[in-house]
Amino acid sequence: MRASVLCDVGQLEVREVPCPEVGSHEVLVRVAAVGLCGTDSHIFAGHANYQIDKEGQPIPLTVKPQILGHEISGIIQDVGTEVSDLKVGDHVVLDQGLNCVSLDRSKLCEYCRTGHSHQCEFYKEHGITGLPGGLAEFISIPSVNAIQVQSDLSLLEAAMVEPLGCIIHSSDTVAKAKTRYHVNGDVTGSGQRVSTVLICGGGPAGLMFLQYLREVIGYHGLLLVSEPNESKRKLALQFGADAVIDPSDGDFVGAVREHTSGRGVDYLIEASGAGEVIESITGLIRKQATVLLYGHGHAGVDLSVLNNVMFREPSLITAVGASGGFESDGRPSVYVRALDLIEQKKVDVSCLITHRYPTLEGVQSALADDIHAPDYIKGIVTL
Repeated sequence: MRASVLCDVGQLEVREVPCPEVGSHEVLVRVAAVGLCGTDSHIFAGHANYQIDKEGQPIPLTVKPQILGHEISGIIQDVGTEVSDLKVGDHVVLDQGLNCVSLDRSKLCEYCRTGHSHQCEFYKEHGITGLPGGLAEFISIPSVNAIQVQSDLSLLEAAMVEPLGCIIHSSDTVAKAKTRYHVNGDVTGSGQRVSTVLICGGGPAGLMFLQYLREVIGYHGLLLVSEPNESKRKLALQFGADAVIDPSDGDFVGAVREHTSGRGVDYLIEASGAGEVIESITGLIRKQATVLLYGHGHAGVDLSVLNNVMFREPSLITAVGASGGFESDGRPSVYVRALDLIEQKKVDVSCLITHRYPTLEGVQSALADDIHAPDYIKGIVTL
């Protein structure tokens, strides 16, 4: 089969590679669509490498090339002998992570037992930690990692289930945290409801956070979005932002404080990966605010900027992946929820897809150039 292989930093080659075999509890999926993620961009550029050896050291791409792609939808091509709930021709979205349930372990690790499957002690991930990802014609995966699409949802939009699942998991993590300011959750003791939110970054993550807050959680308070790109700011307003701010235009902190009567926000979602945001956090938040660190990157920032952040005692929350427990059949609950939200059009993902790549050959220019273009929000590779 053909696959886009990352054989060195910044260097993708379309190669012929062996088609994966199908185990008794697995399905072979003909890949239909793969979302290009910021994580793919970081790995491609050499800013991250999650393939590690037994000593925890990164394995160079020149030693072990990698097939990227972890936001995957496709069509069942073959099923293992023990698979009875999926059949050839079914449309599916994939949870790319292997955990205790998908590995069919008789005893779950402490993380899988408590619903944190992306922190599984035995975790492996297609397209990120070394297992072959979706930028190939076929992928083999445990059947419980394949969630059937039973509506007329296009497989192009279905590829957005994984990134939306990450938004859901992050939001669930914030909701469960013991913080002073709560987003539409139970308020006990000295807690208060969040009345001001700032989302830093109007990319796919920021715009899905915005929709999730408005359309799923039902948050009705002040919602600000910071984004340097004009078209993304306009889209944020369409999705329900009360005001948008260009952080590159004058006094970013002053603009946020003006919208919040000088107090700063109760809840800040950092979805940009921009180091400048980390430098600005102190002036953007109230004391003991909730800060969700979602974006990755933040290059060029001196860690001493955290001194003033720490002085304000915020609740700093980090979340990664789409953990959230399992359905009765072993399938990942958060992926099921994300698929349902997209099918019900509670979260509109179609307008986020700005770039489409009909061949594997297009991935090189997508990750090298297009992903940094002003009009780029989300790219999808279709096969």
